[in-house]
Formats: sequence, structure tokens, C-alpha cells
Amino acid sequence: MQECSLKVMDASKKFKEGIALEHISFEAYGGSITGFVGHNGSGKTVLFKCICGFYAVTEGEILINGKTVGIGEDMPHNIAFTIEEPAFIGEYSGRRNLEFLYGLRHRKDSQRIKDIMATVKLDYDSRKKVAKYSLGMKQRLSIAQVLMEEMPILIMDEPMNGLDRQGVKEVRELLLAEKKKGKIILLASHNSEDIEYLCDTIYKLENGRMIS
Repeated sequence: MQECSLKVMDASKKFKEGIALEHISFEAYGGSITGFVGHNGSGKTVLFKCICGFYAVTEGEILINGKTVGIGEDMPHNIAFTIEEPAFIGEYSGRRNLEFLYGLRHRKDSQRIKDIMATVKLDYDSRKKVAKYSLGMKQRLSIAQVLMEEMPILIMDEPMNGLDRQGVKEVRELLLAEKKKGKIILLASHNSEDIEYLCDTIYKLENGRMIS
């Protein structure tokens, strides 16, 4: 995989309600996991959405492989992400949801879907509707969605939510395996143990600012 770089330079984001991010700067490179900690409303999710191109920064700049992230045509196409609750189709099975999403960018590949579902310990042949999934199963499906795209940048917002102890262990192993492939992984978690175990660099956000 080609070396990838992410640079956030003095980025701020203002809404009518106030300042969500203020002068955020950091860099991340392939083969690393960068962790972000902070309470709800600290700015983690807004930062991730800016990196994905859903929000344009008010000041500063975000670069992926030297190209500025913006809105519309400038939205990056090399990021896979799980931010907040994913919008799966409740009446579809997990398999059918992944086939639908994968088909938006790729030719049909049943073996790819089967392999990814096995990786996250979901039953490929199950007809159970996602609407009937437990929170942990939905989280596994969300992680499968991120992994199946094989993107060089993975953004994971609270990927351990709803998982039992074994599930957390398995997801940790998956993320470390993706790191070994040379990917950039950005991880937000309320669980400091996950952050400390997985991350090479850790940043704390509070009221939209990075604090030491």
C-alpha cells in the first residue's frame, strides 16, 4: 500500500451556536493509530467529520496526501469511516446491507463479503434483519463496512460501543492488523484502556481545543 499522510493544520470550525474546533493541528502517517479522548461535545466527532469532508473548516487546512480536503468534488475518496450510528437498512440482513453498500463502488463480490463477515464474527448465511440486531451485532456490521473498502485511512468513532469483553479483544486485534498493513487509523473512545493499548499518539480534546 502506498504511503499515506494526513495533516491537520490550525483547523477551526465555527457554527452559529459557537466554536466547535479551535486551532487543531496534528499529523498522522501510514502504519499508525492516533487516539482522541474527550467528553461528549469535546469536538472529536466534528473533527472526524471535517477530515471526511462533511464539514468545511472555517479556518486552517486539512491535507490528505498533500491535497486539501473540502466539500463536494474535493471530498476524499480514500477514507472509510464509522461515525455515530451507521444508517443500515433495517429490513435487510447484514449480508444484504454489505452487498448493497459494496455494490455502490465495486462489482459484486460475494466472497469478499463472506470473508469480511467472518472476520467480524457475523453469520454470512443468516437472514436476520438488521433491525433485530443487538447493539454489539450492529457495531460488528459497522466495522465490517469500514474494513471491506480497503481504504488507506480508517476513522473509527467509538468502535467498541456495545461489544462484550471478547468482542473488544477481537476488534483490537483487527485494528492492529490494519495498522500492520500501513493504514492510518484515527480512533475515538471513551475507554482510556482501549486508547492506551492501541494508540501510538494520543490527543485530548476539551471544548474544541487540544490540551496537553
